[in-house]
Amino acid sequence: MNRAALAAIVDHTLLTPEATPADVERACGEAVALGVFAVCVSPSLVAVATRALAATDLVVATVCGFPSGAHAPAVKAREAELAVESGAREVDMVIDLGRAKAGDWAAVERDIREVRRVLLHPALLKVIVESAALTDDEIVAACGAAAGAGADVVKTSTGFHPAGGASVSAVRLIAATVARSADRRLGVKASGGIRTGAQALALVAARATRLGLSRTREVLHGLPEAPA
Repeated sequence: MNRAALAAIVDHTLLTPEATPADVERACGEAVALGVFAVCVSPSLVAVATRALAATDLVVATVCGFPSGAHAPAVKAREAELAVESGAREVDMVIDLGRAKAGDWAAVERDIREVRRVLLHPALLKVIVESAALTDDEIVAACGAAAGAGADVVKTSTGFHPAGGASVSAVRLIAATVARSADRRLGVKASGGIRTGAQALALVAARATRLGLSRTREVLHGLPEAPA
């Protein structure tokens, strides 16, 4: 996979709490130069990214219920709704991990469904399951909840949880599960701790369809350029 092909499935991500509007503008400029698919920023900075990318084809993405997921469903839904009003075309929501660990999958699905209710197509809903904090059985159940609630993509990680980020095994399991659990095939986003081109390629080989990267330039650096 060459540099341009990998860049085309990257969400160039800036979610550090101290990020300023100027930082977002710089990240957007870098995203354009690198040829990525989307820029993912915090909800309060969506309007900044939307303005910075107005003359481009790049997508603005954001998060909701981030990073803990321990927000009331109505709060997550309103956050997603406001983000779309500010220009976001994709929202990465965090599931309620406490409900997931308790095995209350009906509550997890209701939580996702509440966001899906306000996030109308073609806006994309990605569901962050924090796979490193779940058992394999819990990952499968979380994927089922996401599919049942109408999500478009299942995403591994916030990148903020101490349990860890993306892994090849988790991506492989998520990809296999969503392929079985929905009438339409859901995407798989690998995110959290991806620092090298080799890691990125391994995750794509495991069937990740999107990558969330904060170190995009470093990851792309070692890959061959696209043919002329």
